[in-house]
Amino acid sequence: MITEKAPGKLYIAGEYAVVENGYPAILVALDQFVTCTIKDSAREVGQIISQQYTNDQLNWRRMGDRMVVDKRDNPFSYILSAIRITEEYARSFERELRIYDMQIDSQLDSANGRKYGLGSSAAVTVATVKALCHYYHLPVTKDEIFKLAAIAHFEVQGNGSLGDVAASVYGGWISYHSFDRQWLAQQRKYLDLKSLIDLPWPDLKIESLKAPENLELLIGWTGKPASTSQLVDKISLFKARQQDEYHRFLEDSRACIQRMVEGFHQQDLDTIKREIRFNRHLLKQLGTNSGVDIETPVLNRLCQIAEHFGGAAKTSGAGGGDCGIVAIDRSADFKAVLKSWTKEKIEQLPLSVHFIDDIKYTVQEHLPLI
Repeated sequence: MITEKAPGKLYIAGEYAVVENGYPAILVALDQFVTCTIKDSAREVGQIISQQYTNDQLNWRRMGDRMVVDKRDNPFSYILSAIRITEEYARSFERELRIYDMQIDSQLDSANGRKYGLGSSAAVTVATVKALCHYYHLPVTKDEIFKLAAIAHFEVQGNGSLGDVAASVYGGWISYHSFDRQWLAQQRKYLDLKSLIDLPWPDLKIESLKAPENLELLIGWTGKPASTSQLVDKISLFKARQQDEYHRFLEDSRACIQRMVEGFHQQDLDTIKREIRFNRHLLKQLGTNSGVDIETPVLNRLCQIAEHFGGAAKTSGAGGGDCGIVAIDRSADFKAVLKSWTKEKIEQLPLSVHFIDDIKYTVQEHLPLI
């Protein structure tokens, strides 16, 4: 039996701009996980079961090297894409494909199934890729896992930066520059998967960051889930219609993230807080100009409360609901923030930053070649 897990994530800054090639964002991985467990099936039929979908189960059979799914309309798109991509990669190492049962367990949604906005689709993709790489004993590091999961996720979603995938793979605090997804789509048509994984990807840059010791991260949930894909689509319309304003937003966001990264390098909480506030201003302006409700009234109240007690706050991710984040000094009365949130029916998510050790399945662990 093989078990692997991947953490959820939140954006700290750089949302929307990061969907453009080479533009940066800062994200953090959190200690809530999607877990993927794989074991050999004793039958000719494998199963994929998830507690997220308690009344649903997906059956599949092996026809040669192809997985044939019994249900066409199912909620397992990211899992299936991750399986397909990772098994394609396994074949490049001459692994024999097998039939197995897969169990998916998630901590990234609320008890009643509502999404917190912690990147569950990215985490389930990464957990599935990691588990299958372990199952097939593939010689992968974080870099290969990221690329495999990024391809699998992008082929389902079709938009987005893949920053959430990076956070789930690398863990901790990261600075992420998005790569050229159009280049990826083109190369996917002409290159075999192993060659594509081995290539450097244009504009891709992922850097681990060390947070200042006095930084306390608070996370508030509004109780209203939001659809990242739909919000990104709406901003794309604004981009097409008002190119000059959109370009100014991109450049201002890039400069803001560069200054914030320097704040991490210098261990300067004041710089980080200042740039979080500036990034909030940029996102509010983007929302006003595009007609997209990025900072909802509840998120606005979440931020106002945090600012009153000395924190720097903003929406996290696409906005429109989901979560807000606060950077505050540990010496401040941040418990007063949480008390005031409760009065406004804003739920604190008591999560901590999750760090991930280096991953490498060595050549000595390989199964025999066929």
